[in-house]
Amino acid sequence: MQKLYTRLNQKNREEISRGLAAGWTFTHIAFNINRPVSTVLREVRNNCRYKRCYWADSAQQRAYDIRHKQKQPKRIEANERLRSYVLDRLRMKWSPEEIAKRLEVDYPDNMTMHISHESIYMYLYCLPKGELKKELLSCLRQKRKVAHAKRSTITDFISISERPKEVIDRIIPGHWEGDLIMGSKKSNSALGTLVERTTRYLLLVPLVSHDALTVRTEFAKAVKRIPKHLKKSLTYDRGIEMCQHRLFTEETRVQVYFADPHSPWQRGTNENTNGLIRQYFPQGIDFRTVNRQEIKRAQDQLNDRPRKALGFYKPNEAFSKLLTLENLR
Repeated sequence: MQKLYTRLNQKNREEISRGLAAGWTFTHIAFNINRPVSTVLREVRNNCRYKRCYWADSAQQRAYDIRHKQKQPKRIEANERLRSYVLDRLRMKWSPEEIAKRLEVDYPDNMTMHISHESIYMYLYCLPKGELKKELLSCLRQKRKVAHAKRSTITDFISISERPKEVIDRIIPGHWEGDLIMGSKKSNSALGTLVERTTRYLLLVPLVSHDALTVRTEFAKAVKRIPKHLKKSLTYDRGIEMCQHRLFTEETRVQVYFADPHSPWQRGTNENTNGLIRQYFPQGIDFRTVNRQEIKRAQDQLNDRPRKALGFYKPNEAFSKLLTLENLR
């Protein structure tokens, strides 16, 4: 039986990215996603130019752009009657939505004269550069942003509402909050933060990038260095960089809980600590210019700083006390 051809999707591309990072062969990756080896080879070759790594999000966006360009709305161009109707109304300052809805009124039974307002927008933006495109775009009240492929979303997450009660009370140590401190928009750089809720002990995580694979890998490295009895859970916001949370949990045995959208107070410890970190790394900084020694120095100074929440004890002292108590058991 002939196999039906289906395009690679976001999930397939993430599996390819993970496979490459793990050192798998193309054959192994192809078997894992149930696709021909030639498909994987072509996908990687087309998205790994100039010796750059394969990024699933970038590959998905590129595939979307190519497919969208190939599927420009051709119905308007092919239907002279429809085209004349659309262009005439655009010149009368009608919006694409008004045109699309009025077509349904004027031609209720003629489906060849029905088209969505999105297709009209796309038709305009796909026109070749020239006076016609310039004229028609000037007729719009406001320019429409060109659609982009949807970003990866976090799936199969566990809500903060399901966290054990001990996390809220801060009685049992070992529960952490995580976040990214973003650098300047131009640099697109970031610094990872992990804060233990009971002691306010801070770990700063240097990042060469803030894509999902890098964040998961670097956060996992940092967490693995924490004593076993002091790593029970991690609370994070809905940042897309933590979309590989299941792999993170498999690697570290630390369950990730996700805060509700737009609710920074649910990770108050992390938010307050981020404010202190900004004293060392202000808004607009390019973290690519900050070396690991500077980051470690800031981490050490913050952990050696007395905190009101600890009765003016230091995070270092509180964390060391937990280590000592465990050693005495």
